[in-house]
Amino acid sequence: MRRYLGWLALLAVVFAFRLTHRRILWVEEAYPAAAAIQMEQGRALYRDFQFDKPPLSAVVYRLWSGRDGWPLRLAGAVHVTLCCLVAFLVARRWWTPREGWLAALLLAFYLTFGIPASVMALAPDMLTLLPVLGAALAIAHGRPGWAGVALGLAVGCNGKALVLLPMLGLAALPGFALGAVLPLLPFDLAAMWDQVWRWGAAYSRDTPVASPLHEGIVRTAAWCGFQFTAVAGAVWFFARERLAPQLRFLALWTALSVVMVALGLRFSPRYYLVLLPPLVLAAARGLTLMPPRLRTGALALLLIPAARFGPRYALLAQDPGQAWADTEMNRDAARAARIVNEQAKPGDTILVWGYRPDILVYTRLPLGAPFLDSQPLTGVIADRHLRESKTTFPALAERNRARLQACRPDWIVDGLGPYNPQLAVSNYPDIGSWLVQHYDKAAETEGSRIYRRRP
Repeated sequence: MRRYLGWLALLAVVFAFRLTHRRILWVEEAYPAAAAIQMEQGRALYRDFQFDKPPLSAVVYRLWSGRDGWPLRLAGAVHVTLCCLVAFLVARRWWTPREGWLAALLLAFYLTFGIPASVMALAPDMLTLLPVLGAALAIAHGRPGWAGVALGLAVGCNGKALVLLPMLGLAALPGFALGAVLPLLPFDLAAMWDQVWRWGAAYSRDTPVASPLHEGIVRTAAWCGFQFTAVAGAVWFFARERLAPQLRFLALWTALSVVMVALGLRFSPRYYLVLLPPLVLAAARGLTLMPPRLRTGALALLLIPAARFGPRYALLAQDPGQAWADTEMNRDAARAARIVNEQAKPGDTILVWGYRPDILVYTRLPLGAPFLDSQPLTGVIADRHLRESKTTFPALAERNRARLQACRPDWIVDGLGPYNPQLAVSNYPDIGSWLVQHYDKAAETEGSRIYRRRP
């Protein structure tokens, strides 16, 4: 009974921290939420609208109908707690319950005290952690078939999880095929190949980072600094347990996770989440092996990320509407959505121009065109389109704009033009006459222009 109370307490604490973000919707979580809302309304993923992620992230969001606020934060807390539970089970299987609790608590800590858009968003990178940990648990119990199934499900959340396949061995391949393929069968596989894999491959080749090697070194060093307790514990484990049967597996897992982080040469903070599971497992054993004074010093270093990221939770608890720069676009999305919702009639449809899926979540209107965002219409990737106009997919974008002219969404919210006028919906000659002929500007916020279709 005491053990269950411990897990309930962990869930409650994690939920309390995440609940402070109930009025914030990070764009990384808004995208699968927007897809889930469209699926709830009867539209098929990939066939009726474009979605450039594997399907399971959107499918998971259907469990709470893609709603923001406390349901999303509760889902995130449950997910983090389950990850901690599986990490505990792996470490206990390999060593003792002491290492299990250390691994669980370290993982809960690092999935709370980090870059908010990374640790708070239940995005594909975060969702990958649970099935990957599940694969490690299956390996620890000598069940390679189930390990393959779990990793296959991870690929259904995040295609980069394919990189981790070598850590399972050949015996896991049949299970991997089952776990990877079965969730895809309800979907249009040809459309998914184009939207997820071909788009993703081109996205990975076109990095906006000027010096990827320098950027990777700097960001990795900074990440290791905030995770220094776990890094120190892991180093101690690898140095002192050279003959441990888990060492080779954890070393391979860590190395493959580094490759996952580096894919695409972007080094976004959320990419580093995949490093946490092998790191905290190795650290749990290493910290246990440390002399008491050294272990106390290593654990004291947790104060660094707590001091860096903790105050925001306190401020949000006092005032959930804090006006921070990194949430300004989200607040603008809420303002634009309120304007649309106040005037929209039942059955109205919408097109959001720009990568602003939070507007779709806040309005919950059905799509009036088969696009969740304007990347397929401009050909400019979202990680740069607020400041640049370099087109990665010019031919595809031109074809999609031709398709758009046959559509008549009741509302168009241009959430890109105010930030980058070159990419404004009104700045494209091939759809300019379509816009002028059918739409009037109904309202404007600081970051959005709202157009309404004429009766």
